[in-house]
Amino acid sequence: MVMVALFIVGLMVCDRAETAPPPQLAGLHIFGGNMEGKEVRFGVGDSVLTAVVTSNTSTGSYNSMHDSYQPLGVLAPLVFMLLGEVVFGGLGAGVYSIVMAALVGVFLGGLMVGRTPEYLGKKITSSETRWIALYALFSSMVVLVLTGIAVVTHAGRAGLVTNSGPRGFTEILFAYASCMANNGQTMAGLNANSVFYNVTTMVAMLAGRYGLAALALALAGRFAAQRLQPSTAGTLPNDTLTFGVLVFGTILLAGALSFLPALSLGPIAEFLRH
Repeated sequence: MVMVALFIVGLMVCDRAETAPPPQLAGLHIFGGNMEGKEVRFGVGDSVLTAVVTSNTSTGSYNSMHDSYQPLGVLAPLVFMLLGEVVFGGLGAGVYSIVMAALVGVFLGGLMVGRTPEYLGKKITSSETRWIALYALFSSMVVLVLTGIAVVTHAGRAGLVTNSGPRGFTEILFAYASCMANNGQTMAGLNANSVFYNVTTMVAMLAGRYGLAALALALAGRFAAQRLQPSTAGTLPNDTLTFGVLVFGTILLAGALSFLPALSLGPIAEFLRH
């Protein structure tokens, strides 16, 4: 249900952004939403649905040009990739990304009640917490560092052949987020066929595929070595609405703390500028 809720929120944001008349065409009495970069046979609805679905899988397929989306329309698939494709488990790292989010939620819940947190009969001690924290920070460390290098170097800015400013920043961030998530989507305004982008996007792909897997397996090994703890009256139930809300809030909070500054420089800044 947490995955469903995240999916619906993202779909609503993206659909709302694309069905509204483009602000660039205000006053021209144009109806039907933003059709730039979209096929008439699909329209806005099917294009948005495909964008949101494929941003949570590693298919890399799309039926509309995401570089033609409005700022908040781009924001939804970008955030899903930055969160690690947690909706419906994605492919690759998606399944253990949602498990890690649940573990962070359990840890926060344990702090609230003053009890050592447990998840499915396994205690989350300080050692496990370090692995969880490293996993939670790993994507932001890779994506944001590579994005920063691309922004401040001539080789990185040379790929911006169509747009600059907040839109250009979004294109760069989108490229590294897509590679980190092993997704394959792209905003075509960025020319990534250069030595700089071939090397740096390769780093992001390797980190997203193997770095996250290594951290998840290391944590799994620590849990496997523990004895199964019996449930008591103080154990936080993992199958309740309260726990679902806790996990949902944890995903949004962790994502905001990691990526909101970067998103503020990209799609949010572009939206506010209009």
